[in-house]
Amino acid sequence: MDIKQIQDLIRFVSKSGVNEVSIEQKDFKITIKTNEAVVHTMPAPQHIAVAAPLAPAAIPAAAAQEPAIVAASNYITIKSPMIGTFYRSATPDKPLYVNVGDEIKEGTVVCIIEAMKLFNEIESEISGRIVKVLVENASPVEYDQPLFLVEPI
Repeated sequence: MDIKQIQDLIRFVSKSGVNEVSIEQKDFKITIKTNEAVVHTMPAPQHIAVAAPLAPAAIPAAAAQEPAIVAASNYITIKSPMIGTFYRSATPDKPLYVNVGDEIKEGTVVCIIEAMKLFNEIESEISGRIVKVLVENASPVEYDQPLFLVEPI
């Protein structure tokens, strides 16, 4: 399967209402799942979207200041690997994956990014302590946008 076929399959699954599709070939396997419980919680981002006019102005200012903090204090930035919507927990009633002050290890899930109705767990590639969360919950994020500042241990 090439990337175009995978993208078409993702679009099909998101529009069809199917909860899960699995395709397995001799050297390739793909499973696409939708999470109906989280999709039903989407009214929460609309509430946050009311404050959205403030967010675009705040995000570039914060992003412009962060490289200075990173350089001055040797923090490492965890960045978004994709475009989507940033969530700090699996559902609004579940605990946050990480908080400021938490120690994380390589492979620790730090957030979820929803892209095309697929919920992708983002794992840390480093060990350290969370110093700052740079994105508000349920906010849109861009590829390579800083999400967390981590102090290496």
